Amino acid sequence: MEKTETRKLAEEYMLLGGTRQVMIDDNKTFVRQYDHEPAEAERFWAEKVGILDEKVRNDVEFFLPSVNSDEAS
Repeated sequence: MEKTETRKLAEEYMLLGGTRQVMIDDNKTFVRQYDHEPAEAERFWAEKVGILDEKVRNDVEFFLPSVNSDEAS
């Protein structure tokens, strides 16, 4: 299966050490950040994800690790 551009963005952000997590409730995404992240990940988010329109940014956020997930990160 081919990865979407939004999934690729989320994965690249995580590879840079990004610490943001998503909470999905009633099909709305809420991003939480409990830990500091490397400057490179923070810069990537600001320059590549933060500039996207809300719908596309929500799609990227969907691929972040879930706050409610039982899986280890």
